Amino acid sequence: MNNSIEIGIDDRGQPVHVEVQELLATRLLVQGNSGSGKSHLLRRLLEQSAGLVQQVVIDPEGDFVTLADAYSHVVIDAGDYNEREIATMGARIRAHRASVVLNLDALDIEAQMGCAAAFLNALFDAPREHWFPALVIVDEAQMFAPSASGDVSDAVRRASLAAMTNLMCRGRKRGLAGAIATQRLAKLAKNVAAEASNFLMGRTFLDIDMARAADLLGMERRQAEQIRDLQRGCFLGLGPAISRRPVSIRIGATHTSTRSGTHSLLPLPEAEPQDLRTMLFAEMELTTAAPPPPPKPRPVAATELIRRIADQDALVEEAATVPAAPAIDAAEVDAIVETALREMLADPDSHFQPDAFLYQDFSVRCRMGRLSAVPLDLADFRRRFALAKGGIFDPAAPEWEELLDVAARLPDDMLAPFLLIARAAMEGQPCPDDEALGRAYGTHSPGRVRRLIDYMEKQGAIVVRSSFAGQRSIGIPALGLTTEAE
Repeated sequence: MNNSIEIGIDDRGQPVHVEVQELLATRLLVQGNSGSGKSHLLRRLLEQSAGLVQQVVIDPEGDFVTLADAYSHVVIDAGDYNEREIATMGARIRAHRASVVLNLDALDIEAQMGCAAAFLNALFDAPREHWFPALVIVDEAQMFAPSASGDVSDAVRRASLAAMTNLMCRGRKRGLAGAIATQRLAKLAKNVAAEASNFLMGRTFLDIDMARAADLLGMERRQAEQIRDLQRGCFLGLGPAISRRPVSIRIGATHTSTRSGTHSLLPLPEAEPQDLRTMLFAEMELTTAAPPPPPKPRPVAATELIRRIADQDALVEEAATVPAAPAIDAAEVDAIVETALREMLADPDSHFQPDAFLYQDFSVRCRMGRLSAVPLDLADFRRRFALAKGGIFDPAAPEWEELLDVAARLPDDMLAPFLLIARAAMEGQPCPDDEALGRAYGTHSPGRVRRLIDYMEKQGAIVVRSSFAGQRSIGIPALGLTTEAE
C-alpha cells in the first residue's frame, strides 16, 4: 500500500511527498503568521490523506467543516452538546474509526479549551483494543497549549494543556499522531512543540519566532531571514516524513475551501458625494417589513450524531464486502439480541449508564454479531434492556404475558425493579433488597428506591407489608402472589 501523498512542489518544480506512515510515528508542527497559508496546508494534508488514515480535526474557527461536503467526515458542532456527550463521542470515534471535525467556532475561548480537553482526553483514554492509527489535526494550537496564563481560569488552562501534552508526548503508543499548527512558536508551550519531529515553517516576522523556527530547522541564525521572505502558501519543510534536509515547498491546490472564501479587493461603489450623504442620513424608516430571519437549524441530537459516527465503519465494511451477506432469520436475530443484552448486563456499570450510551454499545454488539442493521430503535431498546434487567430476555414467551400486562401500568424505567419483585414472588423467593432494586432502577440512592416503592404501591402494582421485626414482603395483587419476607 502506497502511503505517500504529494503536499506540493519544490523550487525546481519537483513534487514533495509526505510519508503518512512515518508522519503518524513522528508528528508534525506547522508555524506561520496569520495569512501565511497554514489552514490551506492543513486542508491539503487532510484531503490527500483522507483515504489512508482516520482524521480528527480540532477546528476553533469552523474552517474545516466543508470537508464533510466532499469526504466522509462527520461535523460535531460543539456548542450543541454538553461535556458528557462530547466525551462519549470521543470514545465512539476511536471505536468506529470515524473521521470527524470538532467545530468550536460557536464557543468562547474558555469553553473551546474545556471542550477540546474533554474530547482529546476521551480519545486518549480509549481502551487498548481501540488504539487504531488516527491523525489528530489541531489548528491554532497556541490557544489550547499556551506557554503562559491568559484570561481563562487556571483549571481550564491546565486541563487543556495536559490534554495537548498527552496528545503530543504519549499519544503515539495509542495510535494518536498530533499535527498542530500555530501562529507563533513563542506562544506555544515548549513541551508540546518539542515532541514534533516534522516541521513546516511558513512566513513569520518576529525575531524570536524566526530564531526558534531556524533552530528547529537546523539553520544558522543568519539564514533565518529567508523565513521572513517566504511567499503566502510557501513553507520550509524538514523531518523524517518530509525531507532529511530543509526544502522549500509551495503547497498544492485543494478541492474544498472554507465557507467564508477568500477576502479579495472589490471596486468601491460609484456615487456622487451628495447621493452617498442622502443615503447615509435619510429617514430611518422601514417602508416594508423586513422578512424574518431564517430559523436556525435545529442541532442534531447527540444520540443521532453518535449513531452517524457508529454507522461510518459499517458503511465502509459494507462497501468493502463483495459478496452479499447471507440473510439472517428472525430466530438468529433474537439470539444475537439476547446475547448482546446478557453481555451488557455482565458489566456492573451498565446498570448506571445513560440510555444513549447503552444503545450505542448495543449497536456495536449487534454489528459484531453480523447484523447489518440494529434491530431495535432507541425506545424499543430501552424497554428490552429494562426487561432484561428484570430477568426477561424473551418477552414474547407465553409465561410472561400476564406479568407484562400487569407491568404495563408502570413507566419503562420502573419495569426492571417491578419485574425483580414479581419474579421473586412467582418463584417463592425473598423480596429483593434495596441495593438490588436500586441497581435495577439505575440509582445508588436509598431515598430514590423508597420513593420508587411508594409510587408503585400508589399505582396499585404492589402492596408492601412490613413486620415489627423489620422484615418486608411485597405482594402483587393482580397476580395473587407475594414474596417471602426479607
